[in-house]
Amino acid sequence: MKIIAWIGKGPNQIALINKLNNHFDLVGVVYENRASKKIKSYGVIMFFKKILSRLFFGFIPKTWKRLQNYYDDRFNIIDQVPSLEIENINDSKVQEFSSQLGPDLIIVSGTGLIKGKNLSTKSKYGIINLHTGLSPYIKGGPNCTNWCLSTGETHLIGNTIMWIDEGIDSGNLILTEQTPLNGEEKFFDLHLKVMEHAHSLYINAVRNIEDYSTQNIPQENIGEGSIYYNKNWGLKSQLKLLINLLRYKHLHNKNKHKKVKTIS
Repeated sequence: MKIIAWIGKGPNQIALINKLNNHFDLVGVVYENRASKKIKSYGVIMFFKKILSRLFFGFIPKTWKRLQNYYDDRFNIIDQVPSLEIENINDSKVQEFSSQLGPDLIIVSGTGLIKGKNLSTKSKYGIINLHTGLSPYIKGGPNCTNWCLSTGETHLIGNTIMWIDEGIDSGNLILTEQTPLNGEEKFFDLHLKVMEHAHSLYINAVRNIEDYSTQNIPQENIGEGSIYYNKNWGLKSQLKLLINLLRYKHLHNKNKHKKVKTIS
């Protein structure tokens, strides 16, 4: 099965395509390398909130950076695979590049929302996406694992592979799983387990598609959940994460028997 990847250029995405290439025929990669955001000018209140966030909750972005360094040390860009680098995944060049390679399947991870003509790019099976959260229960950003900690819903830490649409993590489901955890994880280990689980789930989903045993289940058939937005990830949410991280083992033991419907 010929696969094209549309991915961000983060080390965790580079790791994903390396792993997929070990199991399948990766024939092309489109890297979305978004331009750096312009430095914003903040008002006095927002400025102090940013300072407080760095002082008391700086471990959160530092942990993500450490995770990226972990993958950066272990995986390199696959030079022998044809590639295209762009700033916006919705650029028309993406469809042109992909169509020329005649893919059976297009996989997506870590890009902006895909819209318009690129959603109709021809492939035998279609386009699938990785969401590092457990749909339909938790969607959005900046990081669903952190939102699960902040809200105390540790049983919703998990991953989803879905058919892609224009919404925010809203496509029909292929595979969903809670990440196997034991309650002893430190913050970094928790994020590493979630990402490793995400990569494994993606490989399993592609294998199912290859074996004609895949699923296509609307999320509303499974349940309801919440969409979180970057703008809501403020001091209050970060403080809740810190408090719940200190009582993580208790939360895990409290929540581990809660029933959650998943797609296997």
